[in-house]
Amino acid sequence: MKKLKTVGLVTAALVLCAVAAFASDGGEGGGSGKLLDLLFRFINFGIVLFLVYKFAGKRFADLLSGRSKQIEADLTDLDERKEDAQKRLAEVEESIANLEAEKTQILAEAKAQGEALRQSIVEKAEAQAAQILTQAEIAAAQEAKLAIDAIREELAEKIITAAEELVKKQLKKKDHEDLVAEYLKKVVLN
Repeated sequence: MKKLKTVGLVTAALVLCAVAAFASDGGEGGGSGKLLDLLFRFINFGIVLFLVYKFAGKRFADLLSGRSKQIEADLTDLDERKEDAQKRLAEVEESIANLEAEKTQILAEAKAQGEALRQSIVEKAEAQAAQILTQAEIAAAQEAKLAIDAIREELAEKIITAAEELVKKQLKKKDHEDLVAEYLKKVVLN
């Protein structure tokens, strides 16, 4: 509401000044009239300036000072942002500089892990190979024992067969009957 009042007063003053300026243009042809006209115009201009200063001067000054304060705040904010951006840039540049060292470290760690894994796999394979070799030796020993037992059985059968044939050839019928009789006596007596 106050602004509307101020604008109305300023407009009224400008209209009055304009009326006075038009009224002073009388049609006189003398040179002193022109000076007087120029003087009235300066006076009117001064009055308008005074009225504008009186009613809107503080607001205009506040507007200008507010704007300058806003510009100062913006400049301060921009300086802070610039410093922050420079810090971030320095951090990024530092991380980029450390990137090669980190890459080398990661590769070394991966190589060490790979070597440890390879060593672990080799050790497991060697342990499995030793276990398989032990099992193979046990199986071979068992098969050899079975083969020896089979050969002994076969040999025993052949020896028995050969002994039977030898006994049959050397044992006569009379000796055979005596042996059978002797065994029968032993069986009966027991």
